[in-house]
Amino acid sequence: MGINKVTILGAGLMGNGLAQVFAKDPDTKVFIRSRKLRPNPASGVRSNLDILIENSALSEAEAGNILSRISFTDDLEEALKDADFVVESVVEEMEIKQDLLRDIEPLVREDTILATNTSVMSITQVAQKTQKKDRVVGTHFWNPPYLIPLVEVIKGEETSLEVLDLTYDYLKKIGKKPVKCLKDVQGFIANRLQHAIWREALYLVEAGIADAATVDESLKYGPGLRWPHLGILENVDMVGTDLSLNIQRGVLPYLADNKEPSPLLEKLVAEGKIGFKTGEGYQKWTPEEADARNRALREYLIRVTKDLK
Repeated sequence: MGINKVTILGAGLMGNGLAQVFAKDPDTKVFIRSRKLRPNPASGVRSNLDILIENSALSEAEAGNILSRISFTDDLEEALKDADFVVESVVEEMEIKQDLLRDIEPLVREDTILATNTSVMSITQVAQKTQKKDRVVGTHFWNPPYLIPLVEVIKGEETSLEVLDLTYDYLKKIGKKPVKCLKDVQGFIANRLQHAIWREALYLVEAGIADAATVDESLKYGPGLRWPHLGILENVDMVGTDLSLNIQRGVLPYLADNKEPSPLLEKLVAEGKIGFKTGEGYQKWTPEEADARNRALREYLIRVTKDLK
């Protein structure tokens, strides 16, 4: 099965980024469907492309080609007609995702792949209201999807291996770095790793061992520098499994092992201190600082991902 028409359901931040990802492939036509079109529906994709152009990662001609492959519509049947691959990118609410897949299933071909873009939800549960559960697959794109190469391709309990492989191969073809998550576990692969680190980071702050800025600097200027080129398990092999075993025996008994969210995190949320959006979370941020950090992240990702292609 070839994938030549991709339909994205949801025209938010993630949906626009996904459209840009798929439209880089000259063989793919992309439809992005929104319930209500904005006066200039391409503005979200255009602003993403402009950042790439400003950082010499894309030419104006290339940006124009990408936009030429993207169509915007509020007509669901038009968006789904002859679609080979459908990605839903709506809000992270189980019932909304379930109902959406149920409702679109009669409007697509029997061999159309239905992908759900979620960061933590069970793919098996998302597919619960569909008739052909074997064609529902998880695709966890990381934000911003046009800059983060990773896509986790998740097998639900009834997802066929053929659908899993077709999705993986297609994402690889269009330049992503897909990985297969062979069991439908909570948080998949990368989020489980990330939250294990977050749990320990939050504990270090709560216990007064270090403040938030120090914890971040310890990661950014230490192990974080190695991770793009030296995976955690590669690092184990590099230093030796014997040494790693000794270290684990010494440190694991003292790591955070709480099963509930961080009390300090819950306190911050209760006080309305939710980070960049309010100007304070673990640290204080002016609107200018928050904007600068968001832009700096994108510019950094543009630089580092050039070496991954």
